[in-house]
Amino acid sequence: MITVTELEKARQKINDVDREMARLFCERMTAVRTVAEYKRLHGTQVSDPAREAEVIKRNSALLEDEELKSYYVNFLQHNMDLSKSFQHRLLEGMKVAFSGVEGAFASIAANRVFPDALAVAYPDFKSAYDSVVSGEADCVILPIENSYNGDVGQVMDLAFFGPLYINGIYDIGIVQNLLAVKGTTMDQVKTVISHPQALGQCADYIRKHGFETVEAVNTALAAKQVAEWGRHDIAAIASDEAAEKFELKKLEAHINESNTNTTRFAVFSRSAKAPSADDSRFIMLFTVTHKAGALGKAISIIGENGFNLLALKSRPTKDSIWSYYFYAESEGNINSEEGKKMLSELKKECSQIKVVGSFEKEIYL
Repeated sequence: MITVTELEKARQKINDVDREMARLFCERMTAVRTVAEYKRLHGTQVSDPAREAEVIKRNSALLEDEELKSYYVNFLQHNMDLSKSFQHRLLEGMKVAFSGVEGAFASIAANRVFPDALAVAYPDFKSAYDSVVSGEADCVILPIENSYNGDVGQVMDLAFFGPLYINGIYDIGIVQNLLAVKGTTMDQVKTVISHPQALGQCADYIRKHGFETVEAVNTALAAKQVAEWGRHDIAAIASDEAAEKFELKKLEAHINESNTNTTRFAVFSRSAKAPSADDSRFIMLFTVTHKAGALGKAISIIGENGFNLLALKSRPTKDSIWSYYFYAESEGNINSEEGKKMLSELKKECSQIKVVGSFEKEIYL
């Protein structure tokens, strides 16, 4: 039987622990401020499910009492939820640049990746990119590749020639729709307007209907123009969000040819991120010396140091005719000793090397 004295001692112990927990809570949230600032500078998401799972697994193993373990897991999760909530509030003033207008797929991506930030529209890829270079925005989200229509060359060039770093890659499913002003019927449409990537993604559909095409800076701007023109003979290819934003009628939904149409968006910021995980990825841009076998040797060096090359693409450097730079994406930790050794060896075969991005994993939204 518990005596009154024992009960008072237990209550006093709880009070002492609560007092210490209050002090530690303040220490923890001070550290969270630093984490939030790091994420703002590097353009990374607040939520990191993989790290949360790792923390819960590691810390719950510290408890030997199995009866208490499930309660402690809930306690840890609640602390992390509070931490994320605090980070979201701290990041409300963050500015994320994108190319286009509200309703563009880049706008959708910006809002999904950074739901608490202020998404700021710019007319084109370069002006959006330059806004981060100048400090006007904290980071910029730009498309680098579409699963159906390939690379976005302009963005690859910005990565090669510009000073920013890629600190995250996010995959966004793309659904294209045929949008027109209200009252329009399919037989009235003669021309479609959209971004070249969207026109390419819907090329078979356009060909089947015999539509003429007009290129626009982005899909949402195309929708905006159709709404402003008020004509029944021209339609836009754009998102559901664009249809809602500009009050357009959806003549046909999901007109892109691929059911797995996905665009990879890269987040660029002024500071480089340095992941420590061995299962991370990196993006490297390089040019090779003008000697026989230089490119083959460079590729061999990457593999010989234990890195799994996922993609290798070429783009003109524009400095001289038939001169190219190469985009290499690989699995592995570029900051490891093996990574340092690989870069050292590559310098013998490459005239330029730029590690433009390093991140833990690709995230599907």
